[in-house]
Amino acid sequence: MPAGKTENIKQVRLSQLFPFERHPFKVNNDAEMLKTVESVKQYGVLSPAIARPMPDGGYELVSGHRRKRACELAGIDAMPAIVRDLDDDAATIVMVDSNLQRENVLPSERAQAYKMKLDAMKRQAGRPSKENVSQVGTQKRSDQIMAEELGESRNQIQRYIRLTELAPELQEMVDKKKIAFTPAVELSYLSESE
Repeated sequence: MPAGKTENIKQVRLSQLFPFERHPFKVNNDAEMLKTVESVKQYGVLSPAIARPMPDGGYELVSGHRRKRACELAGIDAMPAIVRDLDDDAATIVMVDSNLQRENVLPSERAQAYKMKLDAMKRQAGRPSKENVSQVGTQKRSDQIMAEELGESRNQIQRYIRLTELAPELQEMVDKKKIAFTPAVELSYLSESE
């Protein structure tokens, strides 16, 4: 952990946990949620959420939205959370990385998550200085670094990100497998009127 950053685990009241802004992952009351609720009732929350302090009090939930919902449905009013001081970009990267570990990630969720993470990585990397111009060609692009981290190709990441250009109705059709992935990527290049 970088110097100056603090972290601790504490029990946090659910009323003090607020959702991450633009969180692209859906929290559904489906069969998987019912299993999570039963697990929480029987064993408690086994893996702490990750949250960051908010300036006006409370905590922004970076990871653990499904666990929070399971606690609500189980009638539990607090859950363990790792509290970290994270800037917006670091919080975005942690949120995406922790949620991509789930088994069932919809294409639209993955697309938005990849876009958010890549944008955050680009902001963190910044622009090379003018003194470093000769080495620009030897530096890795953010999407290449991300591809290596995720075990995906740069092109596949870019194809997923293209899905964010689709209208929400079309994204939903991709999620429901009414439109296949590759044709959906091609559709993303059409204008809205087309």
